Amino acid sequence: MQGVHLKKFRVKAKMTQSEMAEAIHKSRSAISKIENDEQVIDPFSLVRWTQVTGCEAQAAIIMFGADVIAQAAHMLTLVPAMIIWW
Repeated sequence: MQGVHLKKFRVKAKMTQSEMAEAIHKSRSAISKIENDEQVIDPFSLVRWTQVTGCEAQAAIIMFGADVIAQAAHMLTLVPAMIIWW
């Protein structure tokens, strides 16, 4: 995940770097480094960042691409039919 996207998520959520730092238990300096691609974000913090900002779907599309997300959504519509069939 690129820092520029994470910064966009944070700004869209109207959060300061300090507020994000508190929300994901990192220092404000770490938030700045992550957003400037000077530090790699760990998976737990990435998930928390997207949850706090409400950008889980956008992050998934950036990470996996829109095609994968569309296919996963389609497969979820098939789950009830598979349960009935079994």
